[in-house]
Amino acid sequence: MQYKRILLKLSGESLMGEQGYGIDANRLNDYAEQICEIAALGVQIGIVIGGGNIFRGLSGASKGFDRYKGDQMGMLATVINGLALASALNAMGTKSRVLTAIRMEPVGEYYSKPIAIEALNNGEVVILAAGTGNPYFTTDTGSSLRGIEIEAEVMLKGTRVDGVYTADPEKDPNAVKYDSISFDEIYDKGLKVMDLTATTMCKENNLPVLVFNMDVKGNLKKVLSGEKIGTLVHP
Repeated sequence: MQYKRILLKLSGESLMGEQGYGIDANRLNDYAEQICEIAALGVQIGIVIGGGNIFRGLSGASKGFDRYKGDQMGMLATVINGLALASALNAMGTKSRVLTAIRMEPVGEYYSKPIAIEALNNGEVVILAAGTGNPYFTTDTGSSLRGIEIEAEVMLKGTRVDGVYTADPEKDPNAVKYDSISFDEIYDKGLKVMDLTATTMCKENNLPVLVFNMDVKGNLKKVLSGEKIGTLVHP
């Protein structure tokens, strides 16, 4: 395997599958099977999932919700997704643990770096829920922070597209995919890979980001096996 310890960022919106809302059981199981496959190979896995399939703080704020409360609702949505993934992993025989950035025992254990590292070293998949525990931060920023804290070698950003393009490939048929690109180039070209806070954190802490299509079954193992899929964003 190319990496021993990873931070896997999953899109909450992708968990909707074809439903348009909530958690699609087939998509959830597809993700869990891919994660179990690489866990069995000895890869240490930290996971952050978004909550966009249930609630997004920013879109809630645009509809009249107070941003502070909206972001708290979004954090709780990530916990729901984390519990669902943990349940699917456990059902497949892979030990997992949900750590939350906000105290909510017995739903999840309160996050700390030593607990997360110990669980990873014991072969557990660690699901890091509730973002950073603070409003005004996205789950991309939460992923960057947790990736740095758990000393991951790479952040794998699983999305619906197969990498970073010159423009949105879902809107522009002439968009061209990058095999690799630097954080500085992302700034200069105004590409929306992650929000600026997350991008800056990864750059300053030398955490590369590999963007790939998680919705194609088997891609997670391919990425870790060193196959040239997706786009590597490097310092």
